Amino acid sequence: MRRYRWDVSVSIDELVVADEPGAWAALGFALEDDTAVVGTVRVRLAGAAAGRGLAGWSLRGAGPAELDGLAATRSEAPPPATAAAHPNGVTDLDHVVAISPDLERTVAALRAAGLDLRRIREEPTPAGAPRQAFFRLGPTILEVVQEPAEATAKAGGDRPAFFWGLALTAPDLDATVATLGDRVSEARDAVQPGRRIATLRRAAGLGLPVALITPPA
Repeated sequence: MRRYRWDVSVSIDELVVADEPGAWAALGFALEDDTAVVGTVRVRLAGAAAGRGLAGWSLRGAGPAELDGLAATRSEAPPPATAAAHPNGVTDLDHVVAISPDLERTVAALRAAGLDLRRIREEPTPAGAPRQAFFRLGPTILEVVQEPAEATAKAGGDRPAFFWGLALTAPDLDATVATLGDRVSEARDAVQPGRRIATLRRAAGLGLPVALITPPA
Protein backbone atom coordinates (compact mmCIF):
# COMPACT_ATOMS: atom_id res chain seq x y z
CA MET A 1 0.00 0.00 0.00
CA ARG A 2 1.37 3.45 -0.88
CA ARG A 3 2.26 5.73 1.97
CA TYR A 4 2.92 9.47 1.78
CA ARG A 5 5.07 11.67 4.00
CA TRP A 6 3.51 14.93 5.13
CA ASP A 7 5.50 17.78 6.64
CA VAL A 8 3.08 18.67 9.43
CA SER A 9 3.58 19.14 13.15
CA VAL A 10 0.24 17.68 14.30
CA SER A 11 -1.20 14.30 13.31
CA ILE A 12 -4.01 12.04 14.49
CA ASP A 13 -3.14 9.09 16.70
CA GLU A 14 -6.58 7.81 17.67
CA LEU A 15 -10.28 8.44 17.15
CA VAL A 16 -12.70 7.38 19.89
CA VAL A 17 -16.02 6.21 18.44
CA ALA A 18 -19.04 5.34 20.58
CA ASP A 19 -19.85 2.17 18.62
CA GLU A 20 -19.57 -1.42 19.71
CA PRO A 21 -16.68 -3.32 18.11
CA GLY A 22 -19.07 -5.93 16.74
CA ALA A 23 -20.82 -3.34 14.58
CA TRP A 24 -17.58 -2.58 12.73
CA ALA A 25 -16.52 -6.21 12.55
CA ALA A 26 -19.84 -7.01 10.87
CA LEU A 27 -18.97 -4.48 8.15
CA GLY A 28 -15.70 -6.21 7.32
CA PHE A 29 -13.23 -4.27 9.47
CA ALA A 30 -10.40 -6.24 11.04
CA LEU A 31 -10.15 -5.55 14.78
CA GLU A 32 -7.60 -6.11 17.49
CA ASP A 33 -9.64 -6.13 20.70
CA ASP A 34 -11.67 -2.88 20.43
CA THR A 35 -9.51 -1.14 17.81
CA ALA A 36 -9.42 -0.98 14.02
CA VAL A 37 -6.26 0.43 12.48
CA VAL A 38 -7.26 2.44 9.41
CA GLY A 39 -4.15 3.56 7.58
CA THR A 40 -2.10 5.46 10.16
CA VAL A 41 -4.99 6.06 12.59
CA ARG A 42 -6.32 3.87 15.38
CA VAL A 43 -10.13 3.85 15.61
CA ARG A 44 -11.03 2.75 19.14
CA LEU A 45 -14.59 1.48 19.45
CA ALA A 46 -15.49 2.42 22.99
CA GLY A 47 -19.22 1.62 23.00
CA ALA A 48 -22.15 3.69 24.20
CA ALA A 49 -20.40 4.61 27.45
CA ALA A 50 -18.16 6.95 25.44
CA GLY A 51 -21.11 9.13 24.42
CA ARG A 52 -22.35 9.44 20.85
CA GLY A 53 -20.76 9.27 17.43
CA LEU A 54 -17.17 10.42 17.22
CA ALA A 55 -16.60 11.19 20.89
CA GLY A 56 -13.02 12.48 20.79
CA TRP A 57 -9.52 12.09 19.42
CA SER A 58 -5.89 12.09 20.44
CA LEU A 59 -3.30 14.15 18.58
CA ARG A 60 0.46 14.04 18.32
CA GLY A 61 2.18 17.41 18.54
CA ALA A 62 -0.89 19.48 19.43
CA GLY A 63 -0.87 22.33 21.90
CA PRO A 64 -3.84 23.06 24.21
CA ALA A 65 -6.44 20.30 24.38
CA GLU A 66 -9.39 22.74 24.28
CA LEU A 67 -10.16 22.91 20.58
CA ASP A 68 -13.43 24.84 20.63
CA GLY A 69 -15.43 21.77 21.67
CA LEU A 70 -13.54 19.08 19.76
CA ALA A 71 -12.49 16.99 22.77
CA ALA A 72 -8.81 16.07 22.44
CA THR A 73 -6.02 14.45 24.39
CA ARG A 74 -2.32 14.59 23.63
CA SER A 75 -0.50 11.48 22.48
CA GLU A 76 3.16 10.50 22.35
CA ALA A 77 2.44 7.11 20.76
CA PRO A 78 4.18 6.35 17.46
CA PRO A 79 2.02 5.65 14.43
CA PRO A 80 0.90 2.03 14.05
CA ALA A 81 2.79 -0.24 11.72
CA THR A 82 1.60 -0.07 8.13
CA ALA A 83 -1.84 -1.63 8.08
CA ALA A 84 -3.10 -3.99 5.40
CA ALA A 85 -6.40 -3.32 3.69
CA HIS A 86 -9.41 -4.44 5.69
CA PRO A 87 -11.45 -7.37 4.35
CA ASN A 88 -14.01 -4.85 3.05
CA GLY A 89 -11.31 -3.05 1.02
CA VAL A 90 -10.89 0.06 3.20
CA THR A 91 -7.26 1.20 3.39
CA ASP A 92 -7.06 4.68 4.96
CA LEU A 93 -8.84 7.48 6.78
CA ASP A 94 -9.36 10.17 4.14
CA HIS A 95 -10.94 12.89 6.26
CA VAL A 96 -12.73 13.73 9.50
CA VAL A 97 -15.65 16.15 9.38
CA ALA A 98 -16.53 18.62 12.14
CA ILE A 99 -19.20 21.31 12.18
CA SER A 100 -18.86 24.78 13.66
CA PRO A 101 -21.44 27.53 14.15
CA ASP A 102 -18.54 30.04 14.14
CA LEU A 103 -15.90 29.03 11.60
CA GLU A 104 -13.48 31.87 12.41
CA ARG A 105 -13.53 31.02 16.13
CA THR A 106 -12.92 27.32 15.53
CA VAL A 107 -10.18 27.95 12.97
CA ALA A 108 -8.42 30.27 15.41
CA ALA A 109 -8.54 27.65 18.18
CA LEU A 110 -7.19 24.91 15.91
CA ARG A 111 -4.40 27.07 14.55
CA ALA A 112 -3.43 28.10 18.08
CA ALA A 113 -3.02 24.40 18.91
CA GLY A 114 -0.64 23.96 15.97
CA LEU A 115 -2.96 22.42 13.37
CA ASP A 116 -1.98 23.18 9.78
CA LEU A 117 -4.66 25.20 7.96
CA ARG A 118 -4.37 24.64 4.23
CA ARG A 119 -7.30 26.62 2.87
CA ILE A 120 -10.79 27.99 3.41
CA ARG A 121 -13.28 27.23 0.67
CA GLU A 122 -15.74 30.06 0.16
CA GLU A 123 -18.31 27.97 -1.68
CA PRO A 124 -21.43 26.17 -0.43
CA THR A 125 -21.56 22.39 -0.11
CA PRO A 126 -24.39 20.37 -1.70
CA ALA A 127 -25.96 20.22 1.79
CA GLY A 128 -26.00 24.03 2.08
CA ALA A 129 -23.03 24.71 4.37
CA PRO A 130 -21.65 28.10 3.24
CA ARG A 131 -17.91 27.62 3.88
CA GLN A 132 -15.36 24.98 4.89
CA ALA A 133 -11.84 25.05 6.33
CA PHE A 134 -9.34 22.27 5.64
CA PHE A 135 -6.48 21.24 7.94
CA ARG A 136 -3.76 18.75 7.06
CA LEU A 137 -3.10 16.20 9.84
CA GLY A 138 -0.62 13.80 8.28
CA PRO A 139 -2.32 11.67 5.62
CA THR A 140 -5.75 12.74 6.91
CA ILE A 141 -7.68 15.97 6.37
CA LEU A 142 -9.84 17.65 9.00
CA GLU A 143 -12.72 19.39 7.25
CA VAL A 144 -14.48 21.98 9.42
CA VAL A 145 -17.84 22.92 7.94
CA GLN A 146 -19.58 26.14 8.86
CA GLU A 147 -23.07 25.32 10.09
CA PRO A 148 -25.87 27.04 8.15
CA ALA A 149 -27.38 29.92 10.13
CA GLU A 150 -30.84 28.34 10.20
CA ALA A 151 -29.44 25.14 11.74
CA THR A 152 -27.62 27.15 14.42
CA ALA A 153 -30.79 29.05 15.25
CA LYS A 154 -32.83 25.85 15.40
CA ALA A 155 -30.30 24.37 17.85
CA GLY A 156 -30.73 27.33 20.18
CA GLY A 157 -27.93 29.64 19.10
CA ASP A 158 -24.16 29.60 19.21
CA ARG A 159 -22.41 26.54 20.65
CA PRO A 160 -19.02 24.85 20.39
CA ALA A 161 -17.85 22.94 17.34
CA PHE A 162 -18.64 19.23 17.23
CA PHE A 163 -17.52 16.15 15.34
CA TRP A 164 -19.86 14.85 12.65
CA GLY A 165 -18.47 11.96 10.60
CA LEU A 166 -15.68 10.18 8.74
CA ALA A 167 -14.68 9.40 5.16
CA LEU A 168 -12.69 6.20 4.62
CA THR A 169 -10.64 5.42 1.53
CA ALA A 170 -11.79 2.42 -0.54
CA PRO A 171 -9.62 2.16 -3.67
CA ASP A 172 -11.90 -0.42 -5.32
CA LEU A 173 -15.12 1.27 -4.34
CA ASP A 174 -17.35 -0.90 -6.48
CA ALA A 175 -16.01 -4.05 -4.82
CA THR A 176 -16.49 -2.55 -1.35
CA VAL A 177 -20.05 -1.50 -2.17
CA ALA A 178 -20.79 -4.99 -3.49
CA THR A 179 -19.42 -6.51 -0.27
CA LEU A 180 -21.65 -4.31 1.92
CA GLY A 181 -24.82 -4.80 -0.10
CA ASP A 182 -27.88 -2.88 1.06
CA ARG A 183 -25.97 -1.36 3.97
CA VAL A 184 -24.40 1.21 1.64
CA SER A 185 -25.62 3.57 -1.07
CA GLU A 186 -24.67 3.25 -4.71
CA ALA A 187 -21.36 4.84 -5.68
CA ARG A 188 -21.61 8.28 -7.30
CA ASP A 189 -19.34 11.13 -8.34
CA ALA A 190 -17.87 13.01 -5.37
CA VAL A 191 -17.53 16.78 -5.04
CA GLN A 192 -13.78 16.32 -5.50
CA PRO A 193 -13.07 15.96 -9.24
CA GLY A 194 -12.12 12.48 -10.34
CA ARG A 195 -13.29 10.76 -7.15
CA ARG A 196 -16.33 8.63 -6.33
CA ILE A 197 -18.16 8.21 -3.06
CA ALA A 198 -20.77 6.05 -1.32
CA THR A 199 -22.32 6.43 2.13
CA LEU A 200 -23.20 3.85 4.74
CA ARG A 201 -26.92 3.63 5.47
CA ARG A 202 -28.63 3.31 8.85
CA ALA A 203 -28.82 -0.43 8.19
CA ALA A 204 -25.04 -0.53 8.69
CA GLY A 205 -25.68 -0.01 12.41
CA LEU A 206 -23.10 2.70 13.09
CA GLY A 207 -23.67 5.72 15.32
CA LEU A 208 -22.09 8.32 13.02
CA PRO A 209 -22.11 9.16 9.30
CA VAL A 210 -19.42 7.25 7.39
CA ALA A 211 -18.59 7.70 3.72
CA LEU A 212 -16.42 5.53 1.48
CA ILE A 213 -14.37 7.39 -1.12
CA THR A 214 -11.83 6.58 -3.79
CA PRO A 215 -8.29 7.94 -3.35
CA PRO A 216 -7.23 11.29 -4.82
CA ALA A 217 -6.20 11.09 -8.43
